Amino acid sequence: MRALRHILTRLALLLFLAVVPSFVAAQSGPDYEDWAQTAQRAEDAIEANRASDDALGTLRTELDRWRSQFEEARSTNAAAIATVRAQLSTLGPAPEEGATEAPDIATQRAQLNERLAQLEAPGRAAEVAWSRADALIRELDRILRDRQTDELLELGPSPLNPVNWPGAATSVIVGFERVVEEFTTNWSSAIKRSEARAKLPVIVVLLAASVILLSRGRRWTELLTERVQGRERRAERYLLGFLVSLGQIILPVAGMIAFVAAVFASDMAGPRATVILQVLPGAMISWSIARWVGSRMFPISDASPPPLLLSEQSRREGRWNTALLGLILAVYILIREFGNASEWSPATLNTVLFPLLVLTGLLLLRVARLLTLHAEALGEGESGQVFRKRIVMLLSRAISLLAIVGPLLAGIGYFNAGYSLLFPLVFTIQTLGILVILQRLATELYVLASRNREGAREALAPVLAGFTLMLLSIPVFALIWGARVTDLTEIWERFQGGFMVGETRISPAVFLTIAVVFALGLAMTRGLQGALRSTVLPKTKMDTGAQTAIVSGLGYIGIFLAGIIAVTSAGLDLTALGYVAGALSVGIGFGLQNVVSNFVSGIILLIERPVSEGDWIEVGGHMGFVRSISVRSTRIETFDRTDVIVPNADLISGSVTNWTRGNLVGRLILPVGVAYGTDTRKVEAILREIAEAQPVVLLNPPPFVLFKGFGASSLDFEVRMILRDILQIVALQNEMNHQIAERFAAEGIEIPFPQQDIWLRNPETLTGGGRQGVPGPRLEPVPAPRETTGAAHLTGDDLDPSSGGGEDR
Repeated sequence: MRALRHILTRLALLLFLAVVPSFVAAQSGPDYEDWAQTAQRAEDAIEANRASDDALGTLRTELDRWRSQFEEARSTNAAAIATVRAQLSTLGPAPEEGATEAPDIATQRAQLNERLAQLEAPGRAAEVAWSRADALIRELDRILRDRQTDELLELGPSPLNPVNWPGAATSVIVGFERVVEEFTTNWSSAIKRSEARAKLPVIVVLLAASVILLSRGRRWTELLTERVQGRERRAERYLLGFLVSLGQIILPVAGMIAFVAAVFASDMAGPRATVILQVLPGAMISWSIARWVGSRMFPISDASPPPLLLSEQSRREGRWNTALLGLILAVYILIREFGNASEWSPATLNTVLFPLLVLTGLLLLRVARLLTLHAEALGEGESGQVFRKRIVMLLSRAISLLAIVGPLLAGIGYFNAGYSLLFPLVFTIQTLGILVILQRLATELYVLASRNREGAREALAPVLAGFTLMLLSIPVFALIWGARVTDLTEIWERFQGGFMVGETRISPAVFLTIAVVFALGLAMTRGLQGALRSTVLPKTKMDTGAQTAIVSGLGYIGIFLAGIIAVTSAGLDLTALGYVAGALSVGIGFGLQNVVSNFVSGIILLIERPVSEGDWIEVGGHMGFVRSISVRSTRIETFDRTDVIVPNADLISGSVTNWTRGNLVGRLILPVGVAYGTDTRKVEAILREIAEAQPVVLLNPPPFVLFKGFGASSLDFEVRMILRDILQIVALQNEMNHQIAERFAAEGIEIPFPQQDIWLRNPETLTGGGRQGVPGPRLEPVPAPRETTGAAHLTGDDLDPSSGGGEDR
């Protein structure tokens, strides 16, 4: 037992010794003495301004690492500080000068303040160090940017000066002679020849693979891509062909890597040849990507619509232009690296590289012309087409301008400026082409998922994919045009850090927290609404309107609570925002009175429910069924199947006729007119009989026939009935009118109608009977038409189609 206790004690001691150092290291924080030395070294380098760009970059990386440590140390003891501050707040505000408080409270306040000062000391020290590191990093970035600007604006030897041409030619010849000399020297070594013979099988295999891949790899990939895609336009074939087409990049690069590996295996390359060999794979990658982009942007086959609306000849020209641009870029990289390794002078380097810049400018002009042809083919169609045409034309003009300005600057002597305009432009065009290709890939993926090619053009998902690609490509374009990686990381860190609003820091993490929490709250609200709508409320005795009101009210409350919880979960202090909201509410109240009025009216509608979804109402001259009640307005579907949007304030403050509120019982008043001389008792009996025979009419109370009075041409009756379903009113009117007409015809009861006699004086003047040139007889005024009545007479009301003809729905 004692031995076991001894063993456990030793294990505990070892565990303690293992944990304590890490605990102490975690609590100790940054080493400020080491930081002071680093900061002093950085300040000396900045003041001297003699260190190289690489040395300054290394120093900046070290400072950035220190700044990250200080950023973490700024939140040291955050939880303890919050606890002490909460304890201080419970003690109330400190007494004013001259005032006293209880000794116990004063003692406790002093202890808490002392404790708070001790806890805040590490964070404040880290804050000071972070500010110093940040200032040093900014200063280093300024120095590097100034050097980059000075390098671009540096006026060097002009490549057009004939004085520089002999020296350039001599340097090129000497450089290649030294490469051959190095190879000859290595070959003359018996040891290296024997080592090469020992590796001969490997060298032969690598060279054979290199020759096959470089000569036939791209062609095989093109044929396989065309065979996979075929003439049928299908998404899966396009995607598979896209994957196969990547072999146009992979196979040539693999062949070049095999060639470089074979040369290195022979160990015959000298220092200068080694520089070229090390750059060859990168140059091949650049050329292969350019050719691949050209084959996708200017396809040979018309099986699928090409990205650019060009003819077959123009597409062939586009493929040649992009391939030559990639080749020139690869050759430029090789010559520049070889010249630096051979220690060529700036005059020699500029003279040798200048023809490549001129060829690049000429090819860029041809690419700009192809873009202009594409813009002209777009035409003047929809607004989207017009926008795309403007963008393409703007890009074409920018390419043309830079293609001319770049060689001119290089010819004058600003070679770095010319190079920095032309080749980044080439990379930009390639990147834009890749974005277009990826956008097409996203569209085909959508077609594959949705099986709807016609709707893919107007779908939102491909557009969002393209927008995301553009956002992700912004750092790539920045790097192409001279931004450093440290510049981008600095921008990203500051973006993540956010900005201060009062005492609250707003950062992307805050927005992400708000979005996630709000989305969860909204999802829970929708789920609860669905459960109530489909499971709970149908089992209650509430009508449909009450159920809809409860579900809608729950949705509004859920959205409000989700917003409040999301904001508080992100740690935002709403106190300062409350003052701003209070000030804005005054302006909103005056500027948006109608909107606020409709909003309040919508809440009243949901609570009082004078109108519910499905009700048949009449308001403001519009009649129809209520289809939805939102916060601001109510949608009514009329009998013409048109939607009328009525502001909620009109439903609350105005008069509304609700035909179906509470029940479907309603009354129909049907006017009927008969000729004078008809037996009124008989008419009353016939009308009552017809009304009582209708299944929709209630017999309690029974239908009532009212002899309304004596009209100008008819005896006027009204049939007043209570219907069990007011929605059947039009069908009932139609059926009763038919039955009344049939019974009146069978009983010999006449329905009056107006008759008019028209008298014409001198009808020969209307038929052209008078002689030409002889004045005709004088026309006398024609008296007003005399209205006569045959067997019956009708009033003007009976001519109204909305009276006897049934209600217009």
